[in-house]
Amino acid sequence: MTTHHPIAQRLVYGHATNHDCLAFADADTATEEAAEIRALASAQTWGQARQVQMTHLSNPAGPDCYEPEDGYGDDKPFDITEVGAVVDGYWPQMVTTRALDVLPQDLQDRYGKLVLTVHNGEYLEVPLDCETELVAELRERGYEVTRDDELINLLDGFDLGSLAG
Repeated sequence: MTTHHPIAQRLVYGHATNHDCLAFADADTATEEAAEIRALASAQTWGQARQVQMTHLSNPAGPDCYEPEDGYGDDKPFDITEVGAVVDGYWPQMVTTRALDVLPQDLQDRYGKLVLTVHNGEYLEVPLDCETELVAELRERGYEVTRDDELINLLDGFDLGSLAG
């Protein structure tokens, strides 16, 4: 008899370009998170950036990070690639860390390798050549698994500048 853990049963995964490995995310929130990233990246001014509603993520351009009186007025042009947290690689969080939350521990141990980064903590490196086997095992366990490289890379903040309006 298997016990069910309260983890995502719908997963989206793909080739994370920044780390050249597979990344997994909760499919139930991934699309909404991607929309938040896209909305912030397409903001034209600091005022628009500040007003982007975030449900899943924090807003790295929000009023608690950048004050209008510090030179970030509402009408000043906004460029997501110049936001401190984005420049430093803290926002959005590395998509490859999500596998630590959404994949069963035994599969993490079998297919992945824990990698420690200097600044951003640890992530699970899942080699691309494990895809077929790992996805098959997840499906056998009742997971719904979909591949979407574009979504995974958007969640990772890959090439954010190209999303600017």
